[in-house]
Amino acid sequence: MPWHASLQLDYTLEHARTVARFAHDGPLRILQGLYPEGGGICHNVIVHPPGGLVGGDTLDITASVGSGGHGLLTTPGAARFYRSTGDPARQRTRLSLAAGARLEWLPLEALCYNACNAENHLTLDLAPGAECMGWDVTALGLPHAGRPFEAGRFVQHIELPGLWRERGVIDAADQRLLRSPLGLAGQRCMASLFFAAGSALDKTRRDAALDAARAVLDAHALRDTAGATSPCAQVLVLRALAPQVEPAMQLLRQVWSAWRATLWQLSAEPPRIWAM
Repeated sequence: MPWHASLQLDYTLEHARTVARFAHDGPLRILQGLYPEGGGICHNVIVHPPGGLVGGDTLDITASVGSGGHGLLTTPGAARFYRSTGDPARQRTRLSLAAGARLEWLPLEALCYNACNAENHLTLDLAPGAECMGWDVTALGLPHAGRPFEAGRFVQHIELPGLWRERGVIDAADQRLLRSPLGLAGQRCMASLFFAAGSALDKTRRDAALDAARAVLDAHALRDTAGATSPCAQVLVLRALAPQVEPAMQLLRQVWSAWRATLWQLSAEPPRIWAM
Protein backbone atom coordinates (compact mmCIF):
# COMPACT_ATOMS: atom_id res chain seq x y z
CA MET A 1 0.00 0.00 0.00
CA PRO A 2 1.36 3.48 -0.84
CA TRP A 3 1.92 5.97 1.98
CA HIS A 4 0.14 9.33 2.05
CA ALA A 5 1.61 11.42 4.86
CA SER A 6 1.08 15.07 5.71
CA LEU A 7 2.62 17.58 8.06
CA GLN A 8 1.36 21.04 9.02
CA LEU A 9 3.93 23.15 10.87
CA ASP A 10 3.16 26.61 12.23
CA TYR A 11 5.67 29.09 13.63
CA THR A 12 4.45 31.99 15.75
CA LEU A 13 6.34 34.72 17.60
CA GLU A 14 5.33 34.72 21.25
CA HIS A 15 7.06 37.02 23.75
CA ALA A 16 10.12 37.44 21.48
CA ARG A 17 10.40 33.64 21.02
CA THR A 18 9.53 31.75 17.82
CA VAL A 19 7.43 28.74 18.81
CA ALA A 20 6.73 25.75 16.53
CA ARG A 21 3.54 23.70 16.67
CA PHE A 22 2.62 20.91 14.28
CA ALA A 23 0.01 18.35 13.33
CA HIS A 24 0.68 15.25 11.25
CA ASP A 25 -1.01 12.36 9.56
CA GLY A 26 1.09 9.31 8.68
CA PRO A 27 4.87 8.92 8.96
CA LEU A 28 6.06 12.53 9.21
CA ARG A 29 7.31 14.15 12.40
CA ILE A 30 9.07 17.24 13.71
CA LEU A 31 11.80 16.89 16.31
CA GLN A 32 11.90 19.20 19.31
CA GLY A 33 12.70 22.83 18.50
CA LEU A 34 16.23 24.01 19.26
CA TYR A 35 17.43 27.57 19.86
CA PRO A 36 21.19 27.74 19.21
CA GLU A 37 20.80 31.41 18.15
CA GLY A 38 18.49 32.53 20.93
CA GLY A 39 14.72 32.47 21.20
CA GLY A 40 14.00 34.43 18.04
CA ILE A 41 15.03 31.63 15.63
CA CYS A 42 13.64 28.11 16.02
CA HIS A 43 15.55 25.21 14.40
CA ASN A 44 13.59 22.05 13.55
CA VAL A 45 14.23 18.71 11.85
CA ILE A 46 11.59 17.00 9.69
CA VAL A 47 11.74 13.22 10.04
CA HIS A 48 10.23 10.72 7.59
CA PRO A 49 10.73 7.34 9.33
CA PRO A 50 10.33 5.14 6.21
CA GLY A 51 13.33 6.96 4.74
CA GLY A 52 12.18 6.95 1.12
CA LEU A 53 9.30 6.99 -1.33
CA VAL A 54 8.10 4.45 -3.90
CA GLY A 55 5.46 4.70 -6.61
CA GLY A 56 2.20 6.14 -5.31
CA ASP A 57 3.66 7.53 -2.08
CA THR A 58 2.87 11.18 -1.36
CA LEU A 59 4.32 13.54 1.23
CA ASP A 60 2.54 16.86 1.78
CA ILE A 61 4.47 19.36 3.90
CA THR A 62 3.06 22.76 4.77
CA ALA A 63 4.93 25.29 6.89
CA SER A 64 3.67 28.73 7.87
CA VAL A 65 5.48 31.50 9.73
CA GLY A 66 3.63 34.28 11.51
CA SER A 67 4.66 37.92 11.46
CA GLY A 68 8.10 38.44 13.02
CA GLY A 69 8.82 34.72 13.38
CA HIS A 70 11.93 32.99 12.04
CA GLY A 71 12.11 29.24 11.51
CA LEU A 72 14.83 26.98 10.11
CA LEU A 73 13.95 23.54 8.74
CA THR A 74 16.23 20.71 7.69
CA THR A 75 16.22 16.91 7.50
CA PRO A 76 18.40 14.21 9.10
CA GLY A 77 19.31 12.52 5.82
CA ALA A 78 18.71 12.35 2.11
CA ALA A 79 15.22 11.97 0.64
CA ARG A 80 15.20 8.79 -1.44
CA PHE A 81 13.01 8.22 -4.48
CA TYR A 82 13.15 4.48 -5.16
CA ARG A 83 12.43 2.41 -8.24
CA SER A 84 8.81 2.61 -9.37
CA THR A 85 6.89 0.67 -11.97
CA GLY A 86 3.62 2.58 -11.57
CA ASP A 87 2.41 5.92 -10.28
CA PRO A 88 4.97 8.60 -9.43
CA ALA A 89 6.17 9.23 -5.90
CA ARG A 90 5.45 12.84 -4.92
CA GLN A 91 6.75 15.27 -2.35
CA ARG A 92 4.80 18.53 -2.21
CA THR A 93 5.92 21.41 0.00
CA ARG A 94 4.24 24.78 0.51
CA LEU A 95 5.91 27.51 2.56
CA SER A 96 3.67 30.44 3.60
CA LEU A 97 5.14 33.49 5.31
CA ALA A 98 3.33 36.46 6.82
CA ALA A 99 4.64 40.03 6.65
CA GLY A 100 8.02 40.36 8.34
CA ALA A 101 8.50 36.58 8.70
CA ARG A 102 11.62 34.60 7.77
CA LEU A 103 12.10 30.93 6.97
CA GLU A 104 15.10 28.84 5.96
CA TRP A 105 14.28 25.64 4.04
CA LEU A 106 17.47 23.55 4.07
CA PRO A 107 16.73 19.84 3.49
CA LEU A 108 19.52 17.45 2.64
CA GLU A 109 19.74 16.10 -0.89
CA ALA A 110 17.19 14.08 -2.86
CA LEU A 111 18.54 10.83 -4.34
CA CYS A 112 16.90 9.58 -7.53
CA TYR A 113 17.43 5.83 -7.72
CA ASN A 114 17.58 4.10 -11.06
CA ALA A 115 14.11 3.59 -12.59
CA CYS A 116 12.41 5.99 -10.19
CA ASN A 117 9.33 7.97 -11.19
CA ALA A 118 9.27 10.99 -8.91
CA GLU A 119 8.09 14.57 -8.53
CA ASN A 120 9.33 17.17 -6.06
CA HIS A 121 7.29 20.40 -5.84
CA LEU A 122 8.05 23.48 -3.74
CA THR A 123 5.72 26.50 -3.69
CA LEU A 124 6.40 29.79 -1.87
CA ASP A 125 3.63 32.09 -0.66
CA LEU A 126 5.25 35.28 0.65
CA ALA A 127 3.47 38.33 2.05
CA PRO A 128 5.07 41.77 1.55
CA GLY A 129 8.14 42.03 3.77
CA ALA A 130 8.53 38.25 4.18
CA GLU A 131 11.81 36.58 3.17
CA CYS A 132 12.66 32.93 2.55
CA MET A 133 16.02 31.32 1.87
CA GLY A 134 16.20 27.73 0.74
CA TRP A 135 17.86 25.18 -1.46
CA ASP A 136 17.33 22.06 -3.50
CA VAL A 137 20.00 19.45 -4.23
CA THR A 138 19.20 16.47 -6.47
CA ALA A 139 21.50 13.56 -7.33
CA LEU A 140 20.79 11.15 -10.19
CA GLY A 141 21.64 7.53 -9.43
CA LEU A 142 24.26 6.15 -7.07
CA PRO A 143 27.40 6.16 -9.23
CA HIS A 144 29.77 5.32 -6.35
CA ALA A 145 27.73 2.18 -5.72
CA GLY A 146 27.76 1.23 -9.41
CA ARG A 147 24.05 2.07 -9.77
CA PRO A 148 23.78 4.84 -12.40
CA PHE A 149 20.58 6.60 -13.44
CA GLU A 150 19.87 4.60 -16.62
CA ALA A 151 16.08 4.63 -16.54
CA GLY A 152 13.43 6.71 -14.87
CA ARG A 153 12.00 10.20 -14.69
CA PHE A 154 12.26 13.04 -12.19
CA VAL A 155 10.37 16.36 -12.12
CA GLN A 156 11.63 19.27 -10.04
CA HIS A 157 9.38 22.31 -9.61
CA ILE A 158 10.12 25.44 -7.55
CA GLU A 159 7.76 28.42 -7.76
CA LEU A 160 7.03 31.86 -6.37
CA PRO A 161 3.66 32.21 -8.16
CA GLY A 162 3.45 35.00 -10.69
CA LEU A 163 7.12 35.93 -10.40
CA TRP A 164 9.50 32.99 -10.70
CA ARG A 165 9.27 29.35 -11.69
CA GLU A 166 11.94 26.72 -12.20
CA ARG A 167 10.79 23.41 -13.61
CA GLY A 168 13.02 20.64 -14.84
CA VAL A 169 12.00 17.29 -16.30
CA ILE A 170 14.85 14.80 -16.22
CA ASP A 171 14.32 11.62 -18.23
CA ALA A 172 17.11 9.06 -18.24
CA ALA A 173 16.35 8.37 -21.90
CA ASP A 174 17.09 11.99 -22.84
CA GLN A 175 20.81 11.68 -23.45
CA ARG A 176 20.94 15.04 -25.19
CA LEU A 177 19.84 16.72 -21.97
CA LEU A 178 22.04 14.58 -19.73
CA ARG A 179 25.23 14.83 -21.77
CA SER A 180 25.05 18.01 -23.83
CA PRO A 181 27.05 21.07 -22.67
CA LEU A 182 23.74 22.93 -22.99
CA GLY A 183 22.20 20.46 -20.52
CA LEU A 184 23.78 18.66 -17.58
CA ALA A 185 27.06 18.04 -19.45
CA GLY A 186 27.47 14.62 -17.87
CA GLN A 187 27.14 15.94 -14.32
CA ARG A 188 24.93 13.96 -11.96
CA CYS A 189 24.09 16.51 -9.25
CA MET A 190 21.98 19.64 -9.68
CA ALA A 191 21.82 22.26 -6.94
CA SER A 192 19.97 25.55 -6.46
CA LEU A 193 20.03 28.04 -3.60
CA PHE A 194 17.43 30.81 -3.60
CA PHE A 195 16.54 33.91 -1.63
CA ALA A 196 12.96 35.02 -2.26
CA ALA A 197 11.16 38.06 -0.87
CA GLY A 198 7.55 39.18 -0.73
CA SER A 199 8.62 42.69 -1.76
CA ALA A 200 11.16 43.97 -4.25
CA LEU A 201 14.68 43.93 -2.84
CA ASP A 202 16.59 47.19 -2.73
CA LYS A 203 19.08 47.17 -5.61
CA THR A 204 22.03 47.89 -3.34
CA ARG A 205 21.10 44.98 -1.09
CA ARG A 206 20.53 42.68 -4.06
CA ASP A 207 23.84 43.58 -5.67
CA ALA A 208 25.69 43.07 -2.37
CA ALA A 209 24.24 39.55 -2.10
CA LEU A 210 25.22 38.69 -5.67
CA ASP A 211 28.74 40.01 -5.05
CA ALA A 212 29.00 37.89 -1.90
CA ALA A 213 27.90 34.76 -3.77
CA ARG A 214 30.31 35.39 -6.64
CA ALA A 215 33.19 35.92 -4.22
CA VAL A 216 32.53 32.44 -2.83
CA LEU A 217 32.24 31.02 -6.36
CA ASP A 218 35.54 32.52 -7.49
CA ALA A 219 37.38 30.49 -4.85
CA HIS A 220 35.39 27.26 -5.25
CA ALA A 221 36.13 24.15 -7.31
CA LEU A 222 32.70 24.41 -8.99
CA ARG A 223 33.24 27.97 -10.26
CA ASP A 224 33.09 26.79 -13.90
CA THR A 225 29.74 25.03 -13.48
CA ALA A 226 27.95 27.45 -11.15
CA GLY A 227 26.57 30.97 -11.28
CA ALA A 228 24.49 33.49 -9.35
CA THR A 229 21.79 35.71 -10.81
CA SER A 230 18.64 37.68 -10.00
CA PRO A 231 15.80 36.67 -12.36
CA CYS A 232 13.52 39.36 -10.90
CA ALA A 233 13.62 42.04 -8.22
CA GLN A 234 12.32 39.64 -5.56
CA VAL A 235 14.53 36.60 -6.19
CA LEU A 236 18.22 35.69 -6.04
CA VAL A 237 19.36 32.29 -7.32
CA LEU A 238 22.61 30.35 -7.26
CA ARG A 239 22.70 27.29 -9.53
CA ALA A 240 25.39 24.63 -9.75
CA LEU A 241 26.18 21.35 -11.47
CA ALA A 242 28.53 18.86 -9.84
CA PRO A 243 29.68 15.27 -10.35
CA GLN A 244 28.39 14.35 -6.88
CA VAL A 245 26.55 15.79 -3.89
CA GLU A 246 29.42 16.76 -1.56
CA PRO A 247 30.98 19.68 -3.49
CA ALA A 248 27.54 21.05 -4.39
CA MET A 249 26.37 20.97 -0.79
CA GLN A 250 29.62 22.54 0.36
CA LEU A 251 29.14 25.42 -2.08
CA LEU A 252 25.52 26.00 -1.05
CA ARG A 253 26.43 26.08 2.63
CA GLN A 254 29.15 28.63 1.98
CA VAL A 255 26.86 30.92 0.01
CA TRP A 256 24.04 30.42 2.55
CA SER A 257 26.47 31.65 5.20
CA ALA A 258 27.47 34.63 3.05
CA TRP A 259 23.82 35.54 2.31
CA ARG A 260 22.86 35.24 5.98
CA ALA A 261 25.57 37.77 6.82
CA THR A 262 24.88 40.10 3.89
CA LEU A 263 21.07 40.04 3.83
CA TRP A 264 20.16 39.46 7.47
CA GLN A 265 23.32 40.42 9.39
CA LEU A 266 23.32 36.98 11.00
CA SER A 267 26.27 34.65 11.45
CA ALA A 268 25.89 31.11 10.13
CA GLU A 269 24.62 28.65 12.71
CA PRO A 270 24.50 25.23 11.01
CA PRO A 271 21.79 22.93 12.37
CA ARG A 272 23.25 20.59 14.96
CA ILE A 273 22.17 17.48 13.05
CA TRP A 274 24.52 18.35 10.15
CA ALA A 275 27.49 17.54 12.38
CA MET A 276 26.19 14.10 13.40
